[in-house]
Amino acid sequence: MPQLETSVGVIAYDERGEGPPLVMLPGGAHSRHDFDQLRDLVPDRFRTVALDWPSHGDSPAGTGPASAMAFADAAEVLVETLAPEGAVVLGNSVGGFSAARLSLRRPELVRGLVLVDAGGFMAPSPRVRAFCGLMSRPSFLRRIYPRFGARYMRLRTEADRRALAAAVATTRRDPGLQAVCDLWASFVAPEHDLRAEAGRVAAPTLVVWGRRDPVIPLRVGRWVASRVPGAELVVLDSGHVPHTTDPEGFAAALIPFADAAFAAAKGSAA
Repeated sequence: MPQLETSVGVIAYDERGEGPPLVMLPGGAHSRHDFDQLRDLVPDRFRTVALDWPSHGDSPAGTGPASAMAFADAAEVLVETLAPEGAVVLGNSVGGFSAARLSLRRPELVRGLVLVDAGGFMAPSPRVRAFCGLMSRPSFLRRIYPRFGARYMRLRTEADRRALAAAVATTRRDPGLQAVCDLWASFVAPEHDLRAEAGRVAAPTLVVWGRRDPVIPLRVGRWVASRVPGAELVVLDSGHVPHTTDPEGFAAALIPFADAAFAAAKGSAA
């Protein structure tokens, strides 16, 4: 399993196919295997790259407290190292925050942006702050995660159930448990709020959202699509992780978007 050193720890990743790169960033507690079914549907003319966050999956424990911002830093290193000419960057949940922040900080690395039930665009209301505070407590998060995960996943497929089982396993013990708690604490940090910067995203953008997501609801996805210039919104009948529930519907939107994004990048460079 290839690994890459970053400022927040070593990350494991894998690659499939050859050609223009599609980088896939999972949600917190989840692993790169969330994208397995989707990647099976992506033609080999693309190179897909998926990572495990520090303290998740096949990656060892991180070198410091986890946060959405630290994970975004790790994603930046991955894309800069493996796709220095730029990639279509796809992110779910905290992975979506990481992808969006990368498009703002390093636009030359993002040929296309795919935001999937993405973090970073929801107002931190008192209710949200209170819930994030509870989820930052290991005893609470460990106890609630099996029920909470089943609720946000809106389980329908075997891939949904495998993704949930892996997420629950991450939260059973440290270092994964503490990393996920740290992530939740970071979601109310000012640096996690990208709403004021949404209009500055310059990359072609596809917004994919689960219609039944109870954590970051569809109204947030509609807001993102209305604020990011030229963004396209695709709504799938799923919860928070649409690529495990409906990989075929996801691929039907992703593949032509990626083709167009890379064609546009090639045309602008000519």
